[in-house]
Amino acid sequence: MIIFPAIDLKDGKAVRLSKGDFNKVDIFSNKPWEVAKEFEKKGAGWIHLVDLDGAKDGKNKNLDVIKKIREAVSVKLQLGGGIRSLETAELLLNLGIDRIILGTAAIESPELLKKLVSKYDEKIAVSVDEKNGKAATKGWLEESSVDAFELCGSLKEIGVKTIIYTDISKDGMMAGPNFKAYEKINKLGINVIASGGVSTLGDVDTLKKENIYGAIIGKALYLGNIKLEEVL
Repeated sequence: MIIFPAIDLKDGKAVRLSKGDFNKVDIFSNKPWEVAKEFEKKGAGWIHLVDLDGAKDGKNKNLDVIKKIREAVSVKLQLGGGIRSLETAELLLNLGIDRIILGTAAIESPELLKKLVSKYDEKIAVSVDEKNGKAATKGWLEESSVDAFELCGSLKEIGVKTIIYTDISKDGMMAGPNFKAYEKINKLGINVIASGGVSTLGDVDTLKKENIYGAIIGKALYLGNIKLEEVL
């Protein structure tokens, strides 16, 4: 199972939100590239990046910081947040991002998703952010009418290889992930990355036993509840 230490970017800083609330922001570093270097030093093979400003507004306000992170480390990077056009997707891939994650665009622009999957295959992933059973969009601020689990099934049919699945109610709450959801999606035969609420080594063990492809760990690393080198 792949461990993805997470760096969430807002206004050029590394932050964490609670339940996706933009008014509940904890700032962890003014130099996110230094955080990335530390993750690499501890043995991470991948780092999960989220442009929160991009997710909310659809504009890449953290591009300079993303470039700095890419230049600072040689590990693989996956990035989501605000990727809603072919131009933005190709800009980030040309920048050296190894996998880009579509969220809002996967629901609102299925043709764009199909085009990107057809051209870039495994370099394209989709973030399914679940709120009350429905897929949320616009940085979790809006709830769509699309059933989150059904969306996962349709993504597999399009050819998407990897899904990042977040139960928003669990994110940043340090209370454990939604194991039932991951177990259910895993049966679809698609790579699922667990995101939201992974807060102990026991959580990681349970996900590994369920044969989950990957787990994103954010707040638990910053608070010291999980030591990256230990979990790796």
